[in-house]
Amino acid sequence: MMVLITYDVETLSPAGRKRLRQIAKQCVNYGQRVQNSVFECLIDPAQFAELKHRLESIMDAEKDSLRYYMLGNKWESKIEHVGTKQSYNPEGPMII
Repeated sequence: MMVLITYDVETLSPAGRKRLRQIAKQCVNYGQRVQNSVFECLIDPAQFAELKHRLESIMDAEKDSLRYYMLGNKWESKIEHVGTKQSYNPEGPMII
């Protein structure tokens, strides 16, 4: 299933900047950054539960926010991209 994850982390303090880096690092491990604080993650329900637990253990609920958008398995028809930064297909071939 495709999950869109967005976050807003308070960065006025060193602790906030650290949380921001940790949250971004976790998201990179599961998906592709499509905008500064937005990731598309093609994951199964168990991976989503694990990622959600990791992110919520890092964040400070009094200062930060996370949003999860479940786009499901037919996600291709739910995403439209316009502008720079060419879109990618997470199920397409990977060239290394």
